[in-house]
Amino acid sequence: MTAETLEGLTGAAELDAARRSQAFSLVARALGYPEGPMLEDICEGRIAEALEVTLGSQIDPPLDAEALRDGLEDDELAIEYTRLFDVGVSGPPCALHDGIWATDRMKTMEEVLRFYHHFGLNLDQDRHELPDHLVAELEFLHYLAFREAQALQGGVDAGAYQRAQRDFAERHPGSFLPKLRAKLEAHDPPRFYSELFRIIESLVVETAGG
Repeated sequence: MTAETLEGLTGAAELDAARRSQAFSLVARALGYPEGPMLEDICEGRIAEALEVTLGSQIDPPLDAEALRDGLEDDELAIEYTRLFDVGVSGPPCALHDGIWATDRMKTMEEVLRFYHHFGLNLDQDRHELPDHLVAELEFLHYLAFREAQALQGGVDAGAYQRAQRDFAERHPGSFLPKLRAKLEAHDPPRFYSELFRIIESLVVETAGG
C-alpha cells in the first residue's frame, strides 16, 4: 500500500495531512528488518533527518535524533530485531501483530481487511505479510492521510479519509501500542527501537484524536 508524491500543497490542512502521510510512511519503513539500504539509512542519519524535517517540534519531548542514528555495529541491530520481534518459545516477546494482543485474532484480521478493502486496497502478496502486522497498519494510515491531503487539495470532501484515520488508529494500532511499548521497554531494547516506538505511538495517538 503506497501512494505517489504530493506536490503544490498550500493550505494548512493539506500540509498537515501530508505531514502525517509522510511520517507514517517513514516509521513504517524504519520498522522493517534492519539490513542493506535500510540499515545504511539508519546509520548514516537519513531516517533521523527525514523524521526531524517531517515532524519538527511536534513530538514532545523532542525527537532524539542520536537514538535514531544508532544502528549499533555489524549485524547487532538485526539480531536485536529478531530477539524482540521475531522469535520466542511462545512467540516473540514484543509481537508486531495487532491480533496477538486482541482476544480474537481472526476477528481482528477480518476487521482490518474490511478497512483495506473498503478503500480498494490489497496486501502485497510478494511481501507475505499478514493484514494485522503493524507495518501494514502504519502504511494504511499513510495512505489515508495521503488521500486526505489529495482531496483537500482538489477541493473534494475529505471527511471519509479523516474519519477512517481516526477510527482505524483508535481501534487498531492505538489499541495495542501502549502494551507493546511497555513490553518492549521491559526487554532492554536498543535505543533506536525505544525512540522509534515512542514516535509511532505519538503519531497514532494524534491521529486518533487523543
